[in-house]
This record gives sequence, C-alpha cells and structure tokens, in this order.
Amino acid sequence: MVDPTEPVVFADPAVVAGLDAWRTLPIKQQPQWSDAEAVASASATLATLPPLVFAGEVDNLRGALAKAARGEAFVLQGGDCAETFAGATADQIRNRVKTLLQMAVVLTYGASKPVVKMGRMAGQFAKPRSSDTETRGDVTLPAYRGDIVNGYDFTPESREANPARMVDAYNTSAATLNLIRAFTQGGFADLRQVHSWNKGFAANPANRRYEQVASEIDRAIKFMEAAGADFDELRRVDFYTGHEGLLMDYERPLTRIDSRTGTPYGTSAHFLWIGERTRELDGAHVDFLSRLRNPIGVKLGPTTTPETMLALVDKLDPEREPGRLTFITRMGAGKIRDALPPLLEAIKDSEATPVWVTDPMHGNGITTPNGYKTRRFDDVVDEVKGFFESHRAVGTYPGGIHVELTGDDVTECLGGSEHIDEATLATRYESLCDPRLNHMQSLELSFLVAEELAAI
Repeated sequence: MVDPTEPVVFADPAVVAGLDAWRTLPIKQQPQWSDAEAVASASATLATLPPLVFAGEVDNLRGALAKAARGEAFVLQGGDCAETFAGATADQIRNRVKTLLQMAVVLTYGASKPVVKMGRMAGQFAKPRSSDTETRGDVTLPAYRGDIVNGYDFTPESREANPARMVDAYNTSAATLNLIRAFTQGGFADLRQVHSWNKGFAANPANRRYEQVASEIDRAIKFMEAAGADFDELRRVDFYTGHEGLLMDYERPLTRIDSRTGTPYGTSAHFLWIGERTRELDGAHVDFLSRLRNPIGVKLGPTTTPETMLALVDKLDPEREPGRLTFITRMGAGKIRDALPPLLEAIKDSEATPVWVTDPMHGNGITTPNGYKTRRFDDVVDEVKGFFESHRAVGTYPGGIHVELTGDDVTECLGGSEHIDEATLATRYESLCDPRLNHMQSLELSFLVAEELAAI
C-alpha cells in the first residue's frame, strides 16, 4: 500500500520501455498460442490485478540472501516440481508448509544458523519441456507445459494452449499465498508448536528423530521462558515464494513500478530464477530479469564454463550487490565434484558474492524399466555431500538447498528409510512432471544437511 504522506517516485520512461526489450530477442520455451487477442486480453487483465507480493518483502528477502552469501544464513527452498490447480488444497498447502518448517527447525537447531525459508509455491505452474510435442501411439499432441498453459489430459482440447489459464494461475497463487501467510504469520508457525507440526504425518524413523529435536527445543524454550525471555518473535516466521520466471506473457504484466524508488519489481513472487534451458546471454529471459529489482537465480548445469558464469554475473549483477544473484547448481551426483570447483574458484576473483545453492534433484533423473521417471535418494544425498565437499575444498560458502518435495507420503523417489523400490513407485506416484521427495525423505535430507552445516 502506498503511504499518502510519502512522495511517489515515477519510473524513467526508458526503464519502462526496457521492460519490453525481450520481445525483440530470441526466446525459448514459450507456448504456441493460437489466439493472439486472447493472450493480450489475459495479460491486460493480469496488469490490472493487485501484486501477489510487495516490493518491501522482496527487499527483505534480498537482505536475507546477502547474509546467506556471506555464510551467515542458509537458504531452504522446496515445493512442487509443477504446481497444479487441483493440488492447491488447504491440506496439501499446509503439509508442504509444515514439511518446510520442520526441515528449517532441523537445520536451524543442528547448524545454529538462521534459515531463509522459501516455498517453490504460489506460482510454479509453468514447465520447460525437452520437446514441443508428445506422442502416444499414433497420436501427437502439444506437450504439457504446466497448468498455466494447458491441461495434462492427452486430448486435443486439453493440450491446446489456453491463455485464460494465466488468470486462473494468478487466482490460485493468490489463494495459496493467503494460506501461506495465515500459517506463517497467525501463530501456526510458533516455534513453541514444534510438536504439532508432526501431527497428521505417518510414524516413521525421520519423524521419531524430529521429535527428539522438538523435545530439546521445547526444553530450551521453557528454560528461557522461566528466565523471563520475551518470545513474541517466535510466533511468526518470514516465508518467501519463488518460481521459475518462464512464461513471459504472465511475468511481464505482473511487473510493477515501486512507488518508493521508481524501479521495476516482479510481483508474481519474491524470487525468480532462470532455468538451464533459458539462460542464453542474448536471450529474452536473461534480459528481462536483469531489469527487475528482485533477487534472481540462475540454474547451472555440469557443462557450465567459468566464462559463461562470469558473463551471467556481469549481466545480472553488474553492481556486485550481495543478495542479488543466486547460482543454483544442478550437476548430478557423478559430476558435481569435478564441475563445481572450477566455478567456485572463478567467482573468488570476480568481486561477486552470489549465493550458492544446490539442486540435487534435476541432475539425477532416471527412468525405470516400467516407465516411471524417478530419482534415487542416495544420488540426491551424494550430490548434497559433493556440494559441501566442493565448497570446503575451495573455501567458499555453501548457501542453500533447492529441492522438489511434497508434504504427502508419495512414492516417487527410490530409496530412503522406507526403501521405496521400483515396484513400490506405482503405489502413490502423483506428480505430473518430475518426481518429488516425500515428507519422510525430505526430513531425512534435512538431518544430513544439518550435519554438513555443523561441520563447517
């Protein structure tokens, strides 16, 4: 909300014009809209709707990420690989938030370090695809690009790109954010309720280990209360949202000018990242996101060269502003120990201070003989260990972890304490795109990360 007592700063016309420079540049991973007028109408509607997040919140996140870049905090980002409209139920949102809160508690307690909590939520509706089409038998249809573009059902009607879905995505994101804010600001996230966050989840070894941590925290809080400490700050937590800034017909109309500074902010999420498939230096996505004041992430795969990385730094973080740029590495367990150290060494001489975050999911995908896309939990764990080992070797800070997860007891990733095998995958495989860690696997991973952080 604009304070009527404060002067409004208008944007330089050149800044506003620059927000549309992407339209003249090469662009990838966009849908084939059949009705240009319908696209324009949906984007025009989005431009009139309230922002989903606010510039002040974005600034707070940038400050928190600056601490992570210096090794003074750790980033936890997690959520669905691809959100669906049908999955935006109160129960599923609550379980994802609870899982992230539990993981954050484990990390905070185990590492004695603040955790920046960020959901891959309230906007992760668009997905890049390896092919524009999908063929089943003799039928070829457009690929599913996420609920913001088309439907998953394999019919011509469902797979047609429908721009009205962008407005549906906005409304679903708004409802999701409303619940997230209620959970994190209204007492649900009170640290004195650590035991309640475990309710509703199936009993398992990870939960028993979590209960031990929760009991220790409980005793510590009771001691401090008895000593007269004020715990008002324990009632709420800062919780941010992020998604891949992929669909330009959605992101552009949700870009707004901050009345305090006259600078553009993406208001679809606090944090936007550029994917491995769209990070061309002369491409539309890099140009557009370079013009926003949001903290920006970039996915880096195992073939990334130091030269490419440094060029991305120059483009996205020319002022070398701590908290501005996050590199999210997705190397694969078998490659990270060779591929990551040269990048870390190169950054040390650049005067840049990016946050280094590991995505241990996307480089470890496999397909089982029975046709399920999955990941081995042991590979996820190994990539996390390789991430920490690389930073220790070079002398840089491991700043965070980025995982695809759900609060539900799905069976999408192999292994973990439940020993999910190939036959078990079919039991509860619910993801429409990539496999996610379930609640128990997510907690298991958080204990591992806490141990690595404690060893720094």
